[in-house]
Amino acid sequence: MTIIIKFIGSLRKDSGAKEIKIDAKKEALIDLINKMTKQNPALRRNLLDEQIGTPKPNALILVNGKEISVLDGLETKVKDGDEIVFVPVVHGG
Repeated sequence: MTIIIKFIGSLRKDSGAKEIKIDAKKEALIDLINKMTKQNPALRRNLLDEQIGTPKPNALILVNGKEISVLDGLETKVKDGDEIVFVPVVHGG
């Protein structure tokens, strides 16, 4: 099963690619994120809070165009052909 993962803005630089494809079985989004970032220290550092093991609130995560808060959050099950997009959130003042 293939999942398409896209990165926007600064996360594209961290990932080293505009888009990657990952072969995965039907699993929770958090497991896929952990698998994806395990081999990429820059992406892991900028995307995950190492102390609690969850994504930092500095990125909006979309699964098939829907923000994960309207789905099952990090427990959202991903399936073949799903598209996950990581969008960095920038705050200023």
